[in-house]
Amino acid sequence: MEYTISGTTRFGGLLGSPVAHSLSPAMHNTSFRELGIDCVYLAFDVTIERLPETVRVFRQLDTYGFNLTMPCKKAVIDSLDELSEAARLIGAVNTVVNRGGKLIGHNTDGVGYVESAREYGVQIGGSEITVLGAGGAGMAAAVQMALEGARKIHIANRRTRSWQAARDLVDVLNSQTGCEADLTDLEDTRVLSEHIASSSLLTNATSVGMAPDTGSTPVKDPSVFHEGLTVSDVIYNPRTTRLLNEAKERGCGTFNGMYMLLYQGAAAFRLWTGQEMPVELIRKRYFSN
Repeated sequence: MEYTISGTTRFGGLLGSPVAHSLSPAMHNTSFRELGIDCVYLAFDVTIERLPETVRVFRQLDTYGFNLTMPCKKAVIDSLDELSEAARLIGAVNTVVNRGGKLIGHNTDGVGYVESAREYGVQIGGSEITVLGAGGAGMAAAVQMALEGARKIHIANRRTRSWQAARDLVDVLNSQTGCEADLTDLEDTRVLSEHIASSSLLTNATSVGMAPDTGSTPVKDPSVFHEGLTVSDVIYNPRTTRLLNEAKERGCGTFNGMYMLLYQGAAAFRLWTGQEMPVELIRKRYFSN
């Protein structure tokens, strides 16, 4: 379809630093062209110091909204008018919708994870789940799974600076959702093994195993992988981590974080346009290699 920028073209984009590597402009601009939507999506390298000023510009101009990546996901909240339930519970925003100058913050990272899990046949509602790591990805996934009806979520985190954030996450899940949650030290292999044994889904939301450190895994004893367990990794470089390889050898279903990226983008696109991203086209063009 022929596409030109006109005097009525609306813009939005990605704010954060760095952003030059992002797939988001390709995903969204292809979707706009395919559906004949008169919008463009750009990437803006924005530091936390420049964020409030940039958000004011996006508010005042006729933008449809914007995405946020690190280091801006938490810092943007003070510049917004309203938060979705997920964004409020997570304490971070990755998508903002501009409704006539009113800026509404959402977090679609967890939606992206849950949708990718569903694609692999994982049942979230009523399930017991173990999540490794309580950083941005782990927090978003855990909150969304709780909102989707997960029965119990075990959070395993190292006793580092992020330990308090993990404790806060457990408190939020227990007090503000219908999900039961607990916290354990990721290095406590006995308790971790017990949690994995009773779980139907194991989610690695740490960076352990990411390139170039592909020989590492957050689960030291692969014998804990059992029939009926699905193992996922938010990492997608490499596509198959050591964790996923060892789980697959034990007969577990596995999936990586590639489609989490796809589906969080699709959820943002829906919020901005009210239309569905042409997911199969985007998958084939940008996620099939």
